[in-house]
Amino acid sequence: MTTVTGGLLRLATAGSVDDGKSTLVGRLLHDCRAIYPDQWAAVEQASHRRGHDGADFALLTDGLRDEREQGITIDVAYRYFATARRRFVLADTPGHVQYTRNMVTGASTAQLAVILLDARHGLVEQTRRHLAVTALLGVPEVVLAVNKMDLVGYDEDTFRGLAEEFAALCARLEVASAVAVPISAVHGDNVVNRSERMPWYDGPTLLQHLEEAPVVETAAAARLPVQYVIRPRTPEHPDYRGYAGRLESGALAVGQEVVVLPAGHRTTVTGLDRLGRPVDRAVAGDSVTVLLADELDVARGDLIAPAEAAPSPVDEFTLTVCHLADRPLGAGARVLLRHGTRMVRAMVTELVDRTDIGTLAATARPAELRTNDIGTVRVRTAQPVAPDAYEENRGGGAMLLVDDQSGDVLSAGMTRREGLPH
Repeated sequence: MTTVTGGLLRLATAGSVDDGKSTLVGRLLHDCRAIYPDQWAAVEQASHRRGHDGADFALLTDGLRDEREQGITIDVAYRYFATARRRFVLADTPGHVQYTRNMVTGASTAQLAVILLDARHGLVEQTRRHLAVTALLGVPEVVLAVNKMDLVGYDEDTFRGLAEEFAALCARLEVASAVAVPISAVHGDNVVNRSERMPWYDGPTLLQHLEEAPVVETAAAARLPVQYVIRPRTPEHPDYRGYAGRLESGALAVGQEVVVLPAGHRTTVTGLDRLGRPVDRAVAGDSVTVLLADELDVARGDLIAPAEAAPSPVDEFTLTVCHLADRPLGAGARVLLRHGTRMVRAMVTELVDRTDIGTLAATARPAELRTNDIGTVRVRTAQPVAPDAYEENRGGGAMLLVDDQSGDVLSAGMTRREGLPH
């Protein structure tokens, strides 16, 4: 595990409805000069038509018509911007409880989460839910943006009380790093520029913290879920057989000994093709075709991993899940389980517990999991899969439970170290 500063930071924003998240994101983009003049002119015109005295920063981010009309964020939107010190990919996620599933999507690849709250209302249930989901997804750092400080008179005691409550909740959820910043998104206080209205706060502005936040990089082993088997069978390539996919973590090199899972066949990498050209090495994020020394029965859904650091195939294990569907999930449910490119039939054999978002207490053996519930389930698969512990490899430890009739996603799941057979 290494810690680096600078470079690219992937962050996600979350906050309850009307906490001002869209305004915050709009303000951040505007004050970072990440908005084109014509975009800003359109926002000013739309704000004037709606009777606002000034520009409504939320109009910069709420792109869907329903979002603008209802004043809420519905879908995940990705914003790209940069400062002199760092590049950012920002996943702007919904705050409404109905769209928690979208928030899960946006936060799943984040290295840092900004959770917003209204200083007048404090940590409401949806704030707690967002923090719990953030912790569940293994986001290593969380920033609490205490917004609308202007509406509480920029009161220091209000901010300190909320920051202490937030820190205690993060400790219970085992969040690795958590800080709090007092802001007013409407007026720009402590978003990009330091506020003169809160001289009692001597910490960084929100942008300064984002620029300086260290990124924790786990040295995960190579994982290549096979997406497609390439066999041209042309006069130029009569014997070519390659296994194409996106390298989700780690690195692969020509000459490396690997294992194909779940069958467990060992072989050696004899070639790597990337963008139509041979390369000696591929790293995480590369779309690559792997050539192997032996003619093995490799198909879509198989996993290529280093022989010395391969996960163990399993057909029964425990998942921590966030249930996303309207259809409840109960013991005995027959589902499809998706891990990487592999899809297998599975059964939920037991509901182990359900976590109360308000108290973080676990209720043992609930009757069912409903929309947005977080719980633990026991799963048995018809064919083995080869997951990692989510703590060690986020991509290798992530799964989906899918409705076997409609194909709709039911739950997002993570395999924990203690939930895998030893």
